[in-house]
Amino acid sequence: MTTIESYLRKDYVTNLISEGRRADGRAFEEFRQLSIEKDYVKDKADGSAFVTLGNTKVLVGVSMDIMTPYPDTPQSGVLSTGTELRPIASPDFEIGPPREDSIEIARVVDRGLRESGLIDLDKLFIEEEKVWSVFVDIHILDHDGNLFDAATVAGVTALLNAKIPKLEDGKIIRGEWQGKLPTTCTPVSCTFAKVKDKMLLDPTLDEEYAMDSRLTVTTSDTVNAMQKGGSGALTLEEVERAVDLAFEKSKAIRNLIEKA
Repeated sequence: MTTIESYLRKDYVTNLISEGRRADGRAFEEFRQLSIEKDYVKDKADGSAFVTLGNTKVLVGVSMDIMTPYPDTPQSGVLSTGTELRPIASPDFEIGPPREDSIEIARVVDRGLRESGLIDLDKLFIEEEKVWSVFVDIHILDHDGNLFDAATVAGVTALLNAKIPKLEDGKIIRGEWQGKLPTTCTPVSCTFAKVKDKMLLDPTLDEEYAMDSRLTVTTSDTVNAMQKGGSGALTLEEVERAVDLAFEKSKAIRNLIEKA
């Protein structure tokens, strides 16, 4: 996007916010419409989900394999999360090595999954020197803001519905399964953008251009993870309000995920 275009978008959004309005008519503390489709890629993944959040679209595939455990956790499975920013999703995305924003998305999603204990990794032990590894592959297909929450919803849904491949004589039989992935909870992230002195839940891409700072809060029955972005500051009161809202707003999203 050109500097002039981004400046005009920022100016437009900032003026609207100062008037107490958002371009799409939502309240400041309201999510866009969310839809979830589980098992979207049935034949090529052990678990998957396609999520639409407003005009943002994210596909997550879960694949499992056998690997040697890490030395400090010899009897625990392994979780790994990666993100691919598809060029079709935004003119700002290009093919090549992982960008800083793609690494940040993967880390924020991974931290929420890991710190919530969503997967019981101790139950992925197979035998000495062998454990299951769980790969969460995030594909951004359409970018209209708030990739963190869309990717988290897709990742959690895919994991909750993922199955462990069947093992026969120590070899994986693809297309056959021995049971579901052991899961314990349903973490949900809520991302806020601060524009001037207002906090906006679930920012669109234009609102992200205008924001001074960003805060993502992931919760289950407790706060699992938090990530701040942007160069602006947040007050203690703003952070506390964001945490309270994350607990409140995550209930409806958690319901949708679990029904899916």
